Amino acid sequence: MRFSVVRYCVILSILAISITSCIDNVISSIPDYPVSLQLNLITTYPTFRNSTDQFLVFKKPVYVTDRVGYGGILVNTGFDGVYYAFDLSCPFEAKQDILVVPNLNGQAICPGCGSVFNIGYGNGDPISGKAKQALKRYKAILSGDVLYITLK
Repeated sequence: MRFSVVRYCVILSILAISITSCIDNVISSIPDYPVSLQLNLITTYPTFRNSTDQFLVFKKPVYVTDRVGYGGILVNTGFDGVYYAFDLSCPFEAKQDILVVPNLNGQAICPGCGSVFNIGYGNGDPISGKAKQALKRYKAILSGDVLYITLK
């Protein structure tokens, strides 16, 4: 009986470790490039604050310190009013010059493969088309009046 309790505890420990180690390890066809944006939502982007289903696109750095990932950054406010950020490169095409185009329906469309991605709910999942992977997602953290976009 004591052996089965120990075995049960070992199995639970292994299961817990394997579940928690996979939470943030999403493999993407888009390589990791530096990401660093600071968006002032009062002075520079006042209409973006407290909005829903709006987006900003950064294909090139605005300031010398900005880093815009592999293909650029798409920042949007989802249907829930939360800020989300994605790489503009389509994960099916995985090229820096084939970039998704957001629309006001909470979607981003790849002009190359025709894939449509859901950005309105913040997940970037493919809705239709050839892509099977979600758009590469970046961290978007609001602190005061500044929205920080980082790789992790």
